[in-house]
Amino acid sequence: MPETKPRRPHGDAPAEICEYCDQPFATTDRLVLHKGLKHVQVLTESEKEAFKIAQADEEDSLRILRLKALGMLVIVYFGFLLLYAIFA
Repeated sequence: MPETKPRRPHGDAPAEICEYCDQPFATTDRLVLHKGLKHVQVLTESEKEAFKIAQADEEDSLRILRLKALGMLVIVYFGFLLLYAIFA
């Protein structure tokens, strides 16, 4: 089955377009990550370095998101535990 290009709403112009596969991306960081994952064999050294930096930034963002989600889970858990202790 051939790959299809992702659709985007009318009038929503992409910020960047991959020069290798013409896929649109909303941000430059997403384009850099795409190139590093899908077109690694044709990247220049500067593009590889940009990918490493973007990947590190993405990992930091994911780590922060996971910590926030864990914090909210702990708050909800202890909130229900407190409610149970009060009303049971």
